[in-house]
Amino acid sequence: MGNALRPSHAIRDLWRLPGISRLFFILMVTGLALAKGAGAQPSSSDIVQGQVLDSAKKPVADVIVRLRQQSAAATTETHTDALGNFAFSGIKAGAYVISAEKSSLRAAIPVVVSATGGELRIDLVLAASGTSPSENAGSSGAPTDAMEFADKPNFTVAGVTDWTAVGGHGSDASLRTSEALARETSALKSKSLENSSSPHLESASKVDGSESELRAALVAAPAGFEANRKLGIFYLHAGRYQESIPLLEAAYKIDPSNRENEYDLALAYNATGDYSRARGHVRALLAKADRSDLHRLAGELDEKLGDPLSAVHEQEQAARLDPSEQNYFEWGSELLLHRAMWQAVEVFGNGAKAYPKSPRMLAALGAALFATARYEEASLRLCEASDLNPADPEPYIFMGKIEMASPTPLPCIGQRLANFVQQQPDNPIANYLDAMALLRREQAGDQQSSAETMLKKAVALDPKCGEAYLQLGILAFSRHDIEQAIDRYRRAIEVNPELGEAHYRLGVVYDRIGKPAEAKQEFQIHDEIERVQAAAIERERRDVKQFLVVSQSQPASSASH
Repeated sequence: MGNALRPSHAIRDLWRLPGISRLFFILMVTGLALAKGAGAQPSSSDIVQGQVLDSAKKPVADVIVRLRQQSAAATTETHTDALGNFAFSGIKAGAYVISAEKSSLRAAIPVVVSATGGELRIDLVLAASGTSPSENAGSSGAPTDAMEFADKPNFTVAGVTDWTAVGGHGSDASLRTSEALARETSALKSKSLENSSSPHLESASKVDGSESELRAALVAAPAGFEANRKLGIFYLHAGRYQESIPLLEAAYKIDPSNRENEYDLALAYNATGDYSRARGHVRALLAKADRSDLHRLAGELDEKLGDPLSAVHEQEQAARLDPSEQNYFEWGSELLLHRAMWQAVEVFGNGAKAYPKSPRMLAALGAALFATARYEEASLRLCEASDLNPADPEPYIFMGKIEMASPTPLPCIGQRLANFVQQQPDNPIANYLDAMALLRREQAGDQQSSAETMLKKAVALDPKCGEAYLQLGILAFSRHDIEQAIDRYRRAIEVNPELGEAHYRLGVVYDRIGKPAEAKQEFQIHDEIERVQAAAIERERRDVKQFLVVSQSQPASSASH
């Protein structure tokens, strides 16, 4: 049975079910070595560029920026232009420290220039020694002791770099799983948000009256603030965002000082994908009032607009002003998504201390612990999350993913997945995950028989569950039932032609029974699927910037994990 499991391709067909990110399955079905190009000769055409910002995220001109190679004494120096931009060209591959300094403010972070060439973008945020940008930022009247963390964070997110500097642990399957869990964690929302088409819509203003009544009021007073606003809010809550915008815009033009209306207008822009306008209004509101919900929404918009550095600082500020469960969760999710894994563990850990009855906080902590190779701790936190709300499938799904990617079976997970099946016997995911856990833990014939029964039930419940067909084929092949193995592999391919492992294993069977032409065809299909999926992983990774983090307990030139 040692060859019966291929964790790198696990639960791929589950992408069609609600609550599971399709990206996870792209990431799980193929390998992409992060060291790709490691053997290439150092490039002399790399460009290191970026921008220097102050604590308010405004560009700073005439800052001295230095790039020092860690293995040599040579240092290159430049100054920022009027927009805070800097650039170094002709930089060879290697490890460097990039620093910026002006008056008593400075920033310094390590960077790695890839041997594959290209551009590396680094944004630096100036701060006084030992403080974070948000601590240096001016307050808009908020009390200085407004934040009460369980333990005060001991790190600063100082910059971003591209995916070639991404850190990992263990096997490539483990790395891909941790990346997938980061995205799954970001997708977790409270039930009130899950039932809403627009983020933060639960904060929108309420309005009474039917559509016909509100439209009649607008006809009677077309230039009235309340008439336009109330109908706009009605459409906003109804999910008719395009119809709400002109009305809320009209109300804004009539009374631009009304903060509630401007906030609701920002929500409508956000819901329709007009993130730039939404962020402009949110920033205008922040200039008038330093509110946690505004920082949280600003962070969400910054992330959507491709500015993760600003996003994480906004989420941190939201948590400082209001250490709520939501603010802890969104801040930690932002850190985890951008591979600040140890810092995500710290934030989620503090959030779990403050909100020990939050299943999603514990599930997120489990995902972050897995990303730092603390597999057993990760499993325990996920088991706690499932115990808090046994009907919620998400912790079980997280368990199944880390169980199949971890080097060894993990404690408590086997029993919890068995409980999942008992609670939801007609859930194909539950049957599949429990079967895979059994196959990992037990090699005895009776356990294989139980697993096979659950796999058969999974495909009976969901005839398009290709992974279950694949595992049934593997079991049939292990007992030398060649005819059934071929049938199961073909069924897996029929429901999911992109299931590369099914093509590979079918090729192995054909080769074994003396059909070299058929075997060659299946191997070629497998290789092409792997190539396409590897390219997809590379594209997805390039879209995610990695945070560069400086520990405040260490010199600024050293970075945390």
